Amino acid sequence: MTQSKTDNQIGTRPIVLIGMMGAGKSSLGARLAAELALPFLDADAEIEKAAAMSIAEIFEKHGETAFRDGERRVIKRLLGEGPMVLALGGGAFIDDEVRALVHEKAISIWLDVPLNELVRRVKKKPNKRPLLKGQNIEARLTELMHQRGPIYQQATLKVDVGGSSHEAAIERLVDALRTYNAAPDNV
Repeated sequence: MTQSKTDNQIGTRPIVLIGMMGAGKSSLGARLAAELALPFLDADAEIEKAAAMSIAEIFEKHGETAFRDGERRVIKRLLGEGPMVLALGGGAFIDDEVRALVHEKAISIWLDVPLNELVRRVKKKPNKRPLLKGQNIEARLTELMHQRGPIYQQATLKVDVGGSSHEAAIERLVDALRTYNAAPDNV
């Protein structure tokens, strides 16, 4: 990719990836961070580290409310650590406090993927997703998309990353960041 004069603006603030489970926040986040020469952190991995247990165990032992409380604290800490690419769990941006922190301290990007593709991706690892345990995956993802989609729309940027290679998705993400950073109000 060729550099532009606005590239020096990319990565001066955290870049936060949001979206549904299966959208590629972790896999694309790591690749985007490498492309931008920034550190990559996955909020779910950081939560697991802080709690010394898996997300599934947190949900099982303490419930979703306790998980969301811990998630909020970890994200607040991470957003204070400077420029990085940060992947949030699918429900994190739904929280009013998390969303306000992200708007204040970061550039958020909604990784949008068509529902049928999300279903296909998530079916590969259903046990990794506590919110899908014992659920009809397609029905539950449809419900979550209807609940979360309007809130995801509040992200700084929306990039369609469905149906393409990781390389093409990264190119779209970098192009969206360049366009955003080139706008006079954002430089």
